[in-house]
Amino acid sequence: MLRNSLPLLMLFLFLGSFSLNGYSQQAGPKPNDLFAQIGKIHGENSIDEQGYVSIGGIKQWISVRGRNKDNPILLFLHGGPGFTTSPVAYYYMRDWEEYFTVVQWDQRGAGKTYDANDADQVKKTLSVDRLVLDAEDLSAYLRKKYGKRKIILMAHSFGTILGVKLAQKHPDWFYAYVGMGQFVNFARSERWGYEQTLAAAKKDNNTEAVKELISIAPFPDPKNPQRNLENLGKERRWLATYGGYYWESKFGSFNEVASMSPVYSEAELKLRNEAQAYSDTILWAELGGVDLSGIKNFGCPMIIFQGRHDLGTASFLVDEWFSTINAPSKKLIWFENSSHMLYEEAPGKTLVTLVNQVLPLTQ
Repeated sequence: MLRNSLPLLMLFLFLGSFSLNGYSQQAGPKPNDLFAQIGKIHGENSIDEQGYVSIGGIKQWISVRGRNKDNPILLFLHGGPGFTTSPVAYYYMRDWEEYFTVVQWDQRGAGKTYDANDADQVKKTLSVDRLVLDAEDLSAYLRKKYGKRKIILMAHSFGTILGVKLAQKHPDWFYAYVGMGQFVNFARSERWGYEQTLAAAKKDNNTEAVKELISIAPFPDPKNPQRNLENLGKERRWLATYGGYYWESKFGSFNEVASMSPVYSEAELKLRNEAQAYSDTILWAELGGVDLSGIKNFGCPMIIFQGRHDLGTASFLVDEWFSTINAPSKKLIWFENSSHMLYEEAPGKTLVTLVNQVLPLTQ
């Protein structure tokens, strides 16, 4: 009898800790502080470091975390431009740290790195080639500081442009290049995403979406990159509505998760958004000319994680390009129920795929 009453007793005690108007008057810790506390890594051979290092002549912010220093280093290149993943890594990528030493990096012009430098001075240097050089400097720094002959290079979305270019320069530095939401041809991908979104809106009889999308045609406009940037918000609104970024949920929870970040304050999150707009304004015209489809050879293993429904980086272009690649080994792994934001949409499958497909390459 007592055994059967225990669950009810525990529920009563739990409910008793709340007042009638919602919460007890004694406030608990802020979620940010709570996640900072439970996210601490313990153990003599663990690593948990974050701060600024000198990369490319400016201060740039990195985080290095892992349960065991003997595990391989995984350098993650975030998307955007300027879309740092460091505010949400504590939630979506924490389990990676059991198998890898994970490095998050706020790129030049992004996040905490944006905050630490003079924006007007950085503006003069911000380009795709400069970001590739920064990634190169950071890779060399990590290899030297932590005594690693090779590391894993992993990239998402815009970061895959940097990742492919860096893997071409130093294939001997990397156990593998891992692309997620892989860019191939920027102009073709943007055009296809727009066309698919417009077709979905018409099928849905969404007159508001159809009207707005038609009003920005042609998108992208090859003759006017500035016009593309001005219309980007309208196009992305409807692309997201029709599953171009998140498939089943349509819209993700990035902002909500970031608001509880143990490494980003509310003020820093506001600056992060400011930095993303800053990076887009500077880099968008250059991105319009990015085409990786002519790259056919990789000197290191190559693995692509791709959402089947991705409209942000056109999946059919990835399939088409992948068939032309020569590499020591290569795999294209489809996430059938995902779109562009794989690490949010399918964090379990992402981790399992990293452990099963990427980790063996480091043995």
